[in-house]
Amino acid sequence: MTPSGTSTTRLTGQLGALILFGTAALSPSSTSGLEGTPRLPKHITPDTKEAIDAGLDFLARMQSRDGSWYNRGDYGKYPVSMTGLAGLALLMDGNTSTQGRYAQNVDRAARYLVDSTTSSGLIARIEEAEGRPMYGHGFSMLFLAELYGMTEDAQRQREIHDVLVRAVDLTTRSQSQLGGWIYLPDSGGDEGSVTITQVQALRACRNAGIAVPKQVIDEAMNYLKISANSDGGIAYRAGMRGPSRPAITAAAVCCWFNAGDYENPLALRALQYAKDNIQVGRRSNGHYMYTHLYFAQAMFASGTKDWEAYFPHMRDTLLRQQGADGSWRGDHVGTVYGTAVAMIILQLPYNQLPIMQR
Repeated sequence: MTPSGTSTTRLTGQLGALILFGTAALSPSSTSGLEGTPRLPKHITPDTKEAIDAGLDFLARMQSRDGSWYNRGDYGKYPVSMTGLAGLALLMDGNTSTQGRYAQNVDRAARYLVDSTTSSGLIARIEEAEGRPMYGHGFSMLFLAELYGMTEDAQRQREIHDVLVRAVDLTTRSQSQLGGWIYLPDSGGDEGSVTITQVQALRACRNAGIAVPKQVIDEAMNYLKISANSDGGIAYRAGMRGPSRPAITAAAVCCWFNAGDYENPLALRALQYAKDNIQVGRRSNGHYMYTHLYFAQAMFASGTKDWEAYFPHMRDTLLRQQGADGSWRGDHVGTVYGTAVAMIILQLPYNQLPIMQR
């Protein structure tokens, strides 16, 4: 396999992005076959398309007037994190800030995140700045970096560029001595789940032409290396040996694959560990949706054989779990979170976003 999305050329429009990243991406909202009949990717059945439409419509209805989404679950609102994830789900439908059926929603989300950037470069609101803001910072960077390569709005592109430059600087300054990150910036600590959000966001920024110090990426990838256990899985924290975590392991595989490192023995062993320990439909811990957010990406990037074995089962499971209003519950976090994650998983066959492409 060859990696995709490794150019650092600045993108100036969705067409340029599709050409540059070498994809034949299909937009759920715009593709059609002969005589106007829907032309759908493999495994996207009419029922799946209907579920995607209902899920995206739910997200659009739940967006606040200020452009944010927030949780109504047990773990707090986290508007920056939810806006980054919901925004990604809309981008995967082929929307930009100026084109697509949810273009206004995307633009409002981008404006909210741009306005949420603090003087330090941290993308956060007070609701998250006092808790675990690096999650939202990473998800927001990822969304904005993907949008940056698609939007035709020159002013919005300049605003996003400035935010991403400052956000990358904040992430760089917050990296621990071991090469990872933790919940709060500049705290000097690290753990796997936050580290993964920063690595994927930095890759997206680099792909979109935002300067990212090579040393930061190298140290982050080494963090994953020293977090690997003998069973192939990834521990919660480097330097503090503990059991392998399936969710973090799947996310680590995404990071290696995002880097085009498909043949890395550590990545392959981690992928095998994830396949052996993650099951569709089995909620063995409180992070089911989070686990499959990354496991689905890993299986998609891994190739046809793994994807064929995984996606139809996951697709049918998600379709059975969808609520009458188009939503999904997500790990006790809330329906915005659950629906955004389900939309990201179900729309992977459209191959729309560079960071998630094969």
